[in-house]
Amino acid sequence: MNLRQPLPINRYGKSDKLKPVRSTILRLSLALGCVALLGTAYMRMTVQNQLSDSANSFLASLNDEQRAKAVFKFEDEERFFFHFIPAEDVAKRYGRPRKGVGFMDLTAPQRHLAHAMITAGLSQQGAIKASTIMSLDDVLRIQEKDTTGRRNSDKYFLSVFGTPSEKGTWGFRFEGHHISLHFSFVDGKAAVSPTFFGSNPAEVKEGPRKGLRALPREEDLGRELVMSLTADQFKTALVNEKAPDDILTSADRVAALKGQPNGLAASKLNAKQKEMLKALVEEYANNFPEELSAARKAQFAKLASQAYFAWAGVKEKGGPHYYRVATPDFLIEYDCTQNGANHIHAMWRDLKNDWGQDLLKAHVQNAH
Repeated sequence: MNLRQPLPINRYGKSDKLKPVRSTILRLSLALGCVALLGTAYMRMTVQNQLSDSANSFLASLNDEQRAKAVFKFEDEERFFFHFIPAEDVAKRYGRPRKGVGFMDLTAPQRHLAHAMITAGLSQQGAIKASTIMSLDDVLRIQEKDTTGRRNSDKYFLSVFGTPSEKGTWGFRFEGHHISLHFSFVDGKAAVSPTFFGSNPAEVKEGPRKGLRALPREEDLGRELVMSLTADQFKTALVNEKAPDDILTSADRVAALKGQPNGLAASKLNAKQKEMLKALVEEYANNFPEELSAARKAQFAKLASQAYFAWAGVKEKGGPHYYRVATPDFLIEYDCTQNGANHIHAMWRDLKNDWGQDLLKAHVQNAH
């Protein structure tokens, strides 16, 4: 090509030699636009979408007898029942069975759909914790030489309240030994509380799974914070030299700390200690998908200056201990005292929005 020769000009006054460049730019723009649209569509696939879709798929797989066990009206009082003890203990304590459809009553394909529904409501971290906790019943079965079926990693139950939909009002519960998760949806908004994870043993001491810990960070982050406290800070944080036998709110319908000392105000922590407290709270928040986790983190960020950290029992690893993080709107409780301080209970309670109560109140007000 003669470099001195002028480029041919088209009827728009632009060089035809630039057409391939313009064409490439156009194709790239279209491709980026498609990616953006796909990204928007993906972002719209919310927790509510995923849970309602997976719940409907699960329900569609059930026969009439299974469906009768699994499905309740949203207004049913059963929605507010929860406990984290084994199914046999529920029957003894309350004179009624644990309700819902049990994993042991499901076929293999139905179990796959049940797991899909549960994992839709959890983060990867939360799903790993739940699966590990369920598996520990087999460890207990061997340790206790149980032949009655009390220790059974399939004795977990699913209950659906109302009709699952993207924007409707419905909920579901996944519950069994050391797991109690409650999801409520009102007008497309989600509430995830109460939420309970427990672990027995907290650390497997013998056998092929020796060293396994289902909830290691709940313990380690709490201890890291308390060990960082100065003598004066710890004196204020220590609400009892003896750790309670269990979390104080247990499985109460209304979570309340009656007459309990506050502990140490978060405002009295130094910058590094505040980051430790934040990391501890976020460990509980991160058990759920980013959308729900972000809401819990935002809740703490708003209330961090009003938070209190309390400790009971010994600080050193291996001894009975308890801690809590209390704010005006939510409460975290953790206890490790039973079975030689090798048995964890960890709970998040939303003091105003357990079972979506605040969402329902707003829904009623808007409706009128």
